[in-house]
Amino acid sequence: MKALVTYFSKTGNTEKVARAIYDALPVDKEIRPIQEMETAEGYDIVFCGFPVYAHSVPGKAQPLIKALGEGQKVAFFSTHGSLRGGQLPKQAFENAVGLAPKAKVLGHFGCRGKVDPKIIEMLMKQQENKAWAEEAQSADAHPDQADMEDASAFALSMLTKV
Repeated sequence: MKALVTYFSKTGNTEKVARAIYDALPVDKEIRPIQEMETAEGYDIVFCGFPVYAHSVPGKAQPLIKALGEGQKVAFFSTHGSLRGGQLPKQAFENAVGLAPKAKVLGHFGCRGKVDPKIIEMLMKQQENKAWAEEAQSADAHPDQADMEDASAFALSMLTKV
């Protein structure tokens, strides 16, 4: 079995999770930033990670997701400032699934990640975003060791679905 772990990471949060997934995989594997990938052909499973931007997939991660071929097995992972199970990360996952209509989505993992303080400061000034910005402040210590352990367990559980 051959696995690809690919990710887009601006602050390093998603890269940390990608490395935890990669380290957990007991198969032939490769890890690469998503910007270096044009195709995911030749892999039995692709772990594709991104930070959640405005409850969506960032533009830099979209080309590879859109290029996933018919039946390509993919497992998405993301980092975000919201609480786990929140609406914004769920919407980003739905967006990722919509970008890959031909792929076979095996699952999704999300965990909190520290949000750039400049973004929090800007959003605190906007009444409609203030509550989320306050919530995001509590993600400051993430991803933490528990998040890394959960990411590793996610990776192994996805292998059983291939």
